[in-house]
Amino acid sequence: MGINRSQFMVISSAEVDRLSAISYNEQNQKAKEKNILVTSGPTYNRLKTISNRLIAQTSVFRDDTRQWNWQLTLINAPILNATCAPGGKITFYTGLIDQLNLTDDEIAAIMGHEIAHALREHGRERLSQAMTQNALTSIALAAAGPYGSAINAANQATQYILVLPNSRQNESEADAIGIELAARAGYNPQAAISVWQKMNKATEGKNPPEFLSTHPSGDTRIEQITGLLPAVQPLYISAPKAKPGL
Repeated sequence: MGINRSQFMVISSAEVDRLSAISYNEQNQKAKEKNILVTSGPTYNRLKTISNRLIAQTSVFRDDTRQWNWQLTLINAPILNATCAPGGKITFYTGLIDQLNLTDDEIAAIMGHEIAHALREHGRERLSQAMTQNALTSIALAAAGPYGSAINAANQATQYILVLPNSRQNESEADAIGIELAARAGYNPQAAISVWQKMNKATEGKNPPEFLSTHPSGDTRIEQITGLLPAVQPLYISAPKAKPGL
């Protein structure tokens, strides 16, 4: 998609990946304790197939993703949310898939968008900005301390990496890379539009869910994605498609 801009970074990618992994493992452990961590079954298998196809295309954007420790988590909770933490830590909630009745193409659109944030290191960028503003001066020291302190530091970092809203620029980059990633993996990039149409309809007149709090939506976004489709449609047409039921 020709995205090329300088990014301000003061924390290493290795440290951000380490903090993200700590928080991700903590999330999974809590889900396991609540008996809501899904590790098998039709929905998990769908996500696994889609994630494998998307991950296989990430090296088009950066070679080092071949060495990333990619992981997939599915949590059984009525939450409309999905994320991909730095280093390739993907999380989906069943609420997002079930309440929106997502197709494989639509799941790929969402997952591709989230993976794109990790590919572009938007979390590391936002964390660097926060540290420069002295908002997170304790992170580096706490992360080096006892395990409990490391968890606190990691969870604090995750607020900036995954929870707080991204800039409009970062969202536009993730949209552009996400639909190209989905197209290269054999998923229809037009599904990115139907995802937002479904999301807007499901949340009309309600408080926005966590997913929308970090992802601007609306007609303008759909219009921007529509403008990106002609460039990636040929990639989808020429890409191998997933077999039905896989």
